[in-house]
Amino acid sequence: MMSEVQQINGTKTKTLVVAPPPSPQVAVAICLLRGKSVLMGRRLVSIGNSKYSLPSGHLEFGETFEECAAREMKEETGLDIEKVEFLKVTNNLFLDQPTPAHYVVVFVRAVLAVPMQTPLNLEPDKCGGWDWYEWDSLPQPLFGPIKAMVMEGFNPFPY
Repeated sequence: MMSEVQQINGTKTKTLVVAPPPSPQVAVAICLLRGKSVLMGRRLVSIGNSKYSLPSGHLEFGETFEECAAREMKEETGLDIEKVEFLKVTNNLFLDQPTPAHYVVVFVRAVLAVPMQTPLNLEPDKCGGWDWYEWDSLPQPLFGPIKAMVMEGFNPFPY
């Protein structure tokens, strides 16, 4: 909240100006499958810091979910993906953060375009590194949106 001083008829008055809440953001998270494993990394950003998450990022204006998934995967890991398929959408409020946030997260799954590619950590200021984890043995602690899905029994594998 901010206050603003106004002078009306020679008298100073204070008007309380309330900043509007932040707008919801849209992110795309990628369940990159390899055999029975999924690619995850430890977040080094304010929301979900030190928790394990899928490669993900903000949807840009005019972008499809598939385009966003391919771009974010390439930017974060250097990996090329294909067969991108929609899985689920979640609505996530992060009210316990210094700056509250609201994210609508679109989850997709994909596979490597070239099976023997190795993930690189191309954004070391945002991620502690990438590794493959079996879905029934995910690293802990998990980032909130993924933890909630796992607890609901979600499974990104089509088989």
